[in-house]
Amino acid sequence: MRTLFGYSDRISARPGDTINFMVSSLRGKPYQADIVRLICGDDSPAGPGFKEILQPTAIDGEYEGREQPIHDGSYVLVPHASTFDNISSFTLQAIIWPTTPGQGRQALLGTWCDEAETGYELFIDETGAAALCIGDGEGRVETLNAGAAMVAREWYVVAASYDADTKEMRVHQEPLTPGPGVGGTVAVQHTAAVDPPARDPAPFLMAAHMKTHAEASGGAVIGAHYNGKIDRPRFANRALSLAEMEKLRSADIPDTLRADIVGWWDFSQDVGGTCVSDMSPHRLHGETVNLPARGMRGHNWSGREHSWQLAPDEYGAIHFHDDDLYDAGWQADFTLTVPESMASGVYCARLVGADDEERIPFFVRPPMGTTTADAVLLISTATFMAYANMQWSMNTIFAEPKGGGITVLGRDDVFLQENPGYGLSLYDKHSDQTGVCYTSRLRPIFNMRPKTSLWSFNADTHVTDWLAKIGQGYDVVTDEDIHLEGLSALEPYRVIITGAHPEYWSTPMWDAMVAYQGQGGRLMYLGGNGFYWRIAYHDTLPGVLELRRAEGGMRYQSAEPGEYYQSFNGELGGLWRRLGAPPNTLVGAGTVGTGFDSASYYRRTEASHDPRAAFIFEGVDNDELIGDFGSLLGGAAGVELDGANRKLGTPPHALVVARSEGHSQLYFLCPEETPFHHPVMSGAENPRVRADLLFYETAAGGGVFTTGSISWCAALAHDGYDNNVARITTNVLRRFLAPEPL
Repeated sequence: MRTLFGYSDRISARPGDTINFMVSSLRGKPYQADIVRLICGDDSPAGPGFKEILQPTAIDGEYEGREQPIHDGSYVLVPHASTFDNISSFTLQAIIWPTTPGQGRQALLGTWCDEAETGYELFIDETGAAALCIGDGEGRVETLNAGAAMVAREWYVVAASYDADTKEMRVHQEPLTPGPGVGGTVAVQHTAAVDPPARDPAPFLMAAHMKTHAEASGGAVIGAHYNGKIDRPRFANRALSLAEMEKLRSADIPDTLRADIVGWWDFSQDVGGTCVSDMSPHRLHGETVNLPARGMRGHNWSGREHSWQLAPDEYGAIHFHDDDLYDAGWQADFTLTVPESMASGVYCARLVGADDEERIPFFVRPPMGTTTADAVLLISTATFMAYANMQWSMNTIFAEPKGGGITVLGRDDVFLQENPGYGLSLYDKHSDQTGVCYTSRLRPIFNMRPKTSLWSFNADTHVTDWLAKIGQGYDVVTDEDIHLEGLSALEPYRVIITGAHPEYWSTPMWDAMVAYQGQGGRLMYLGGNGFYWRIAYHDTLPGVLELRRAEGGMRYQSAEPGEYYQSFNGELGGLWRRLGAPPNTLVGAGTVGTGFDSASYYRRTEASHDPRAAFIFEGVDNDELIGDFGSLLGGAAGVELDGANRKLGTPPHALVVARSEGHSQLYFLCPEETPFHHPVMSGAENPRVRADLLFYETAAGGGVFTTGSISWCAALAHDGYDNNVARITTNVLRRFLAPEPL
């Protein structure tokens, strides 16, 4: 079982930069910490062997372990202000779209605290009905519910009021589209025997409430998280009539109620940020916590526009989830100042103790304004984050048929099953079955580690091991670096080398790669399913990215209609291919198929004998088949496959020098490749399911080499790197490093 884990506040650093490491040791056991350079993370029996090199630093030593809790679930926090004082009567109201009514108490609006049994709250009770709760902090609590369960994924107006003079409590629940199965309007009232306190220093929360005011660390414990959307939350300082509640639904504050309004929050404002704007004169602005989904269609969405920027009045909802997580918020246990002597590369903070071991990766770039090599390894941190703590294989019936065998759970899978709360991947669904659109690295990421499955991060250490084997120096650059710095992060290098799966690209990243190639840069794309989805990084929040899975593409969940535009920047999400920029235009090939049982091989084509390609096959002239050996994944062509397509932008002069064949019945065309073809035709029957190995020259003497296969990198290490896959890759790197134009 996992007992020791952590994360860092930054993932890319230069000498002189500081990195904070946050660690949790279950049961508070001590541990040893040091820094290692990671050469190869593959410890599988058939692999090239796990390799790391100790790097003595000032952080080396023993640390007193402590257990740090993790609190997921999103909500809005409005800090306490004097405006909230001396409110005896009130009305709370919102338009909601609940997704899990009946699954426990879920807070909507209020100041309630479980521990103190004080405050007031509009909430959904255990039966799924709207309810009002008030408590005086002296043990006296009154609750009133509507008595009728709401239906999931339907819009309702819910309101609750309390009149301090008459002690009358009222709850109003009204479906916006009444009809069979949805129910009708319910209005109930009750005379209470208790008054809520007139002065309560608690903050005003939406979509959650306080379980305790504070704990030893000084922070409140939050619970009763709501699943679903909230639109137009309102707070008035007196008990309103039903007619006045009707006016409260409007987008603008009615003049007749202006003096009675405490808070009038508009979620359509500041969609790209964390601020929740109060449009009332009191300006009781709040902040979202744990990144609930924004840019969500509201109760009045008409479908006339699909971008929240073009119809902001129809995108006034925020979607909250009880399993949202942005920043685990742990305290730092030790801080590394990257030494000037630390070479650019892949590193880990290595923790050993508590009957466990942990390695927290980070990436060191060369000092500012310098390079130490002509080649740079692109670290696909966006892809690592997209798959972070992926639980898809544990939570779907399709995992075994897709993989062609029984799903085997590792210890991290079991830990996440038994200990939810560490955040989800972009391949998972929230507990309310809506798709995850945000992912963060500010939390322990169990599958972004060495000694894990050969996917994403750990698979890319086959490239670092190959580079070490051939004695090739290199620098590293991460996706985040390219996003922030653009072309300047790439242009000092003659050659860019990718890992096995550079799948997720923001617009600044894409533009930087286009510009790099335009000025003669050389790209070795050693993977498959790359340059596939468009993502967005947040402008001000570090370590988080967004993906909206729109129409098309291989996806395990998708965004709702009308919610395809990214909240962080307003761009349309989805496939780069669907956005008019297929990967073929960047690397000559785009994803065509996928399969997860066993990889196959390539067969050389007539084009491989073109004099332009002679340098690729030096030393393997007589090999007709490429990667036809029992490598880690079965062969060099497999898992996810990219093929050339002139219609999608493959350059007309590109040489497809080899093409894979012999794929199994568990390989299939990806969805965007099947509109006019029978979708059940598998790799055993359909020649379009293939990987293309290709090369072409670009402007100013540059070039592109594309393998079109995720398993290519795993095949490098076969027979101690003495094979035609490794030889071809080394040939290309040597020629690309040469200054002569291609």
